[in-house]
Amino acid sequence: MTPSELRATSGLAAIYSVRMAGLFMVLPVFMLYADVLPGATPFLMGLALGIYGLTQALLQIPFGMISDRVGRRPLIALGLLLLIVGSIVAALAESVYGIILGRALQGAGAVAAVVLALTADLIAEERRTRALAVIGLTIGLTFTAAMVLGPLVDRTFGLSGIFWLTALLGGVALLLLFFWVPVPDRYRPHPDMAPVPGGLRHALREPELLRLNLGVFILHMTLAANFLVLPLMLVERLGLASEFHYWVYLPVLLLGFLLMIPAVIYAERRRALKPVLLGAIGLLVVVQALLPLATDWFLLGVALVLFFAAFNLLEAAMPSLVAKTAPVAEKGTAMGLFSTSQFLGIFAGGVLGGLILTYAGVAGVFGLGLAAAVAWLLVAATMAPPSHLSSRAYALPESWMAAEGELSGRLEALEGVAEARVSAREAAVYLKVDPACFDEQGLRELLLGHSAAGA
Repeated sequence: MTPSELRATSGLAAIYSVRMAGLFMVLPVFMLYADVLPGATPFLMGLALGIYGLTQALLQIPFGMISDRVGRRPLIALGLLLLIVGSIVAALAESVYGIILGRALQGAGAVAAVVLALTADLIAEERRTRALAVIGLTIGLTFTAAMVLGPLVDRTFGLSGIFWLTALLGGVALLLLFFWVPVPDRYRPHPDMAPVPGGLRHALREPELLRLNLGVFILHMTLAANFLVLPLMLVERLGLASEFHYWVYLPVLLLGFLLMIPAVIYAERRRALKPVLLGAIGLLVVVQALLPLATDWFLLGVALVLFFAAFNLLEAAMPSLVAKTAPVAEKGTAMGLFSTSQFLGIFAGGVLGGLILTYAGVAGVFGLGLAAAVAWLLVAATMAPPSHLSSRAYALPESWMAAEGELSGRLEALEGVAEARVSAREAAVYLKVDPACFDEQGLRELLLGHSAAGA
């Protein structure tokens, strides 16, 4: 990467990271305040925990599309300001209703799609995959850090301290946006990275994409619902004071991550994505059945390690499957709908988990996850074996601008190219290729050869 691209990647990954950290630090401690927060009921606590997912889901795709017209930086700044304001509202709240409002405002800063679009503006097409890998790794590390930091911050500063820290992190992200992240020369639509008008209809009709959207909805619904009861279990069943909950979360998250890595490598190298996916969903079913029975340290520890191994594996594998399944020109839209389903799952997990906790207790909440995981396993079993194609993007030389149709035909004739889209408007070539036999050198010679011939 160029120095400018390294600055863009590090800055945008940090913005993504600090925003996520603020949203997830409350997850392991929030329900511990159910008995002391004025107006709190299990349902309202679940609503407060999950409502940011609803506002994220409603605004994420519109924010991404609007940014093509008004610019990325103003919308990211607006989103971060909403995060800061929502955090301050929640920090000053004197009842559960104030926290619900604050969390809704936090989620309204739905800038994930805009951050990805700005990444595409700042990183050359051929180096974009590396930037996305850095952002993806940062997200995974941030989730782990947030689960550990939440109890530590709560121990010293309480729940309001977590929200004040989130506001501070939002301010840091604003500084990074304006003083570290470079300014792009221009904004262009990037159908491979962000939602674009016209792609929604097809993405909503594709059965394989709908299966994946259902899966990520269930996965995050289960995560949110589980964390309505897991903190209470650590206190009531195991007698572990809240300030020491990180003793549990840190090792189980790390072990779960380590267990996930060999499965991901096996799935990619052996082209066994479907069996590995089904195995992870099956493991989720087993875990949801074990958790209500976990009355000692050993069984709970094993169940949580297996849960996070399955969760991390599915989190890593499903976006890859979306990218492999979606048409190359609509990948950004498909990923936007996938993320929307994820946030709707968080909202549903909080609301349904709170209702079920009210009337059916802890076992009922885990039963929700069990029933949903079984349904997901049945649906996923009918999915077609995923392709082993990957998406690539390349800059379109000016000499090809007036010959899109000719270039498309010649690209599709290259070895390893399954699908090609050429766009003069976006000055880009989008391909879906088989990495095992793709002739990338031939592609570069084709693009540059026309330039030489034109000269």
